Amino acid sequence: MRYDRIYKAKFIERPNRFIAYAELNGKKETVHVKNTGRMKELLFPGARVTLTYSDNPNRKTKYDLISVYKASLGWVNIDSQAPNKVVGEWLAGRDYTFIKPEYKYGDSRLDFYM
Repeated sequence: MRYDRIYKAKFIERPNRFIAYAELNGKKETVHVKNTGRMKELLFPGARVTLTYSDNPNRKTKYDLISVYKASLGWVNIDSQAPNKVVGEWLAGRDYTFIKPEYKYGDSRLDFYM
């Protein structure tokens, strides 16, 4: 899995679970947070973050916040969709004849059904 159009920015604040403000090239940008977890230990004012750009005209924000730098860990991916994308790509390279992500089984949902 690879991200395109990545930009380094500085985290400003997160007013709710879905959006944050980041400083990019001296300008305050509203960005989508791809993880609804609190992440107070990672997302604090001044933290270094990376954003990815989307040119989708139907979006409310131009950028997604995808990672944050923590000195003791390095760059931490906070995109909650990334693990299943990586596993889906890996499974696609195997000998499965059928792969169905987000498969409903009874009252449950499986990440993948093969």
